[in-house]
Amino acid sequence: METCDRPMDSRKVPVDAQGIVNYTRVFYNAPTPVLYEQAIKRQEGLLARSGPLVVRTGAYTGRAPQDKFLVREPSSEDKIWWGPVNRAFDPEDFDKLEARLLAYLQGREIYVQDCYVGADPKYRVAVRIITEMAWQSLFARNMFIRLRDRTELADFQPDYTVIAAPHFRASPEGDHTRSGAFIIEHFGKQRILIGGTGYGGEIKKSVFTMMNFILPEKGVFPMHCSANVGPNGHSAIFFGLSGTGKTSLSADPHRTLVGDDEHGWSDNGIFNFEGGCYAKVIRLSQEAEPQIYRCTQRFGTVLENVAIDTNTREIDLNDDSLTENTRAAYPLFFIENASADGMAPHPKDIVMLTCDAFGVLPPIARLQPHEAMFHFLSGYTAKVAGTEAGITEPQATFSTCFGAPFMALPPPVYAELLRRRMEAHGARCWLINTGWTQGPYGVGHRIPIAYTRAMVHAALNDALDTVAFHKEPYFGLLVPEECPGVPKELLTPAATWQDLRAYENQAKHLKGLFRKNFEQYADHVDPAVRAVLG
Repeated sequence: METCDRPMDSRKVPVDAQGIVNYTRVFYNAPTPVLYEQAIKRQEGLLARSGPLVVRTGAYTGRAPQDKFLVREPSSEDKIWWGPVNRAFDPEDFDKLEARLLAYLQGREIYVQDCYVGADPKYRVAVRIITEMAWQSLFARNMFIRLRDRTELADFQPDYTVIAAPHFRASPEGDHTRSGAFIIEHFGKQRILIGGTGYGGEIKKSVFTMMNFILPEKGVFPMHCSANVGPNGHSAIFFGLSGTGKTSLSADPHRTLVGDDEHGWSDNGIFNFEGGCYAKVIRLSQEAEPQIYRCTQRFGTVLENVAIDTNTREIDLNDDSLTENTRAAYPLFFIENASADGMAPHPKDIVMLTCDAFGVLPPIARLQPHEAMFHFLSGYTAKVAGTEAGITEPQATFSTCFGAPFMALPPPVYAELLRRRMEAHGARCWLINTGWTQGPYGVGHRIPIAYTRAMVHAALNDALDTVAFHKEPYFGLLVPEECPGVPKELLTPAATWQDLRAYENQAKHLKGLFRKNFEQYADHVDPAVRAVLG
């Protein structure tokens, strides 16, 4: 029989409407202390000395992109970017798997968070997150936009439903999944099923995929980016793949944080999709990133796969024994001077971040609009040894639109939205390399974050407006001759290498990789974009 405390019971739509019946108990919109109690009681996690809840996500400590599918159904099949990123799933198989999942949830405790995705009321989507684990309900409560008005919560009607059950595994033979894990989105039924994996990021990113499908038809540009606003009211957005510094660089104590990962750009300006942050915290330092570090020490934060001493309950952010992908999920308001409404004016600056482990790209360059489209469609960064099994030297990674796994529509759709917004609002674009200098990974060293912060600060505060620029010879990038707070020699990569011929060979190699990757988009872009690399 269902029993809920009154604060959690202010709803008109029970989970029966989502097909979940015969449950033992439902926790509707349970607050953080209750979810802590439940998670600890159910042995889902440990309370660390400084306050966060430390959990393990099981065999999956990161996303499982090979196990993600989109249902091929009439209302959406002609719009989807089908291929290795968006794999098709049969609607009948979806219905059968859903029925098995709903049967699995019978007789269990269920956790529900009703929330919004999208800070702009004109474009927000009402989403109900249903989980079998208390800590995942806290994760959803941290990550998405909470409804604080009881009347509004009572009237909540979900547009989309997410059901996450980590302990339910699919049968590949019968369910036609790739493995026991699955992340399946059905745009027609407005439902997302997640099973066989406990990684919280699957909830977050499946919702992001849904927004990437919905918003372009409304004229909104969905972006995998962070955003902040300066004291002068000028906003900036930061594109970048994992490990490039997107979260760290946007959490600037001198600027108001709008959000750290997912935003929309409409005719009204930009708006955060989320109400929280999901920061990578491996080897996080209090000195280099004080704001995020403080969040890892707070009650209410969920720490995924972070090492903890079970006796002293001290956490160790330097321990990568479980994974390099340790994460902290916390509400946005944990960050000092975070935006109260998650909205900001049209951005004056666009920053595209890359971590070039080849040591070739300059640490800062200014991009013309056609170059911005080229680098946006390319979405380049590099993986280095230690981040994934089998990687022993730098490997180029191209993730279109800086988020290929979450782009439901063809990439040129998003690139065209970027072009329109840049032209309409005169936004400047900067390419910032947070990777290696004085040589590639294993020879040189990573550019100190203090210098990167100085370059970003100079770009956003117009300190480079009166500086001379020169064009580097391999990628045609406009590089400043000087930058406040940054050694002049650092700005020209070739000047930092001891072996100039080795640099030239590396630059030509990387340029070739860019060209080969861009062949897939060449027929869908303007000639100026195709000609960026000559």
